[in-house]
Amino acid sequence: MKIWIAGSRGMVGSALVRALSGSGHTLLLPSRQEVDLTRQKEVEDWMEQARPQWVFLAAAKVGGIAANRDFPAQFAYENLAIATHVMHSAYRYGVEKLLFLGSSCIYPRMTPQPIAETALLSGLLEPTNQAYAIAKIAGIELCRSYRRQYACDFIAAMPTNLYGPGDCYDLSTSHVVPALIRKIHEAKLQNAPRVSIWGSGQALREFLHVDDLARACLLLMQRYSSEDPINIGTGKDLSIEQLAHLLADIIGFPKDRFYFDPSFPDGTPRKCLDISKITQLGWEAEIGLEEGLRRTYQELRGAGAP
Repeated sequence: MKIWIAGSRGMVGSALVRALSGSGHTLLLPSRQEVDLTRQKEVEDWMEQARPQWVFLAAAKVGGIAANRDFPAQFAYENLAIATHVMHSAYRYGVEKLLFLGSSCIYPRMTPQPIAETALLSGLLEPTNQAYAIAKIAGIELCRSYRRQYACDFIAAMPTNLYGPGDCYDLSTSHVVPALIRKIHEAKLQNAPRVSIWGSGQALREFLHVDDLARACLLLMQRYSSEDPINIGTGKDLSIEQLAHLLADIIGFPKDRFYFDPSFPDGTPRKCLDISKITQLGWEAEIGLEEGLRRTYQELRGAGAP
């Protein structure tokens, strides 16, 4: 089978490449220089020539609270363009199955926990990442609409907060796990008296290792076919303060040097997914949070961090 992993150089795409390596399938991994997914003609020309049978749509513009706050137009435009161009071309050139990866950011800011897939569009979004969330919601609707009108086997999955190999450690754009790892690691090297962390530390988040996500994606391509999105997560959450303390233990840094700065936003107060639908398909996360964070830190050190 010819499988296109759109976004193969990103964290999720790289995990899918690892999961599929040695599978016997032909992996199509074009770079952005070969096909810019925000350019419709480039996508259609490439699809006409490549003719993939499966598509993992993992390409996206992503970032943490600061990046979403500072670049909302880019988050909206690029994610909308990627979704529309790839899905329409997949329809035109007869792709057998496509998996669109959304985000738990699609759900309302205040919603019952754990968050079921039926919570979608039931309330107001979190303002700090609204542009990104709306683009991802549009992707879900595209999947549903192409299924209804053209009988395309397009599905949408909503992963929780991800971490692992290939993450972004740039503090201006990174998510919370890589940002904390970098801050605490550098503070340890410098013997800093204090590490400042955005927000109150009381916001609750759920975290999934990206290799567990890749396994879930493969299972969904084989066993799931519905117009309804499906959550992927662990079903367990912890506070940002607890996460920081766990990373302090792993990295070797005093916990009493953390300063939580409430002048910065927390984002959504709590975000924990209801994962009953995917567990019924026979999937569950295999990498515990502490183990996964230890692996991630060791991989970062091995990649050249001091």
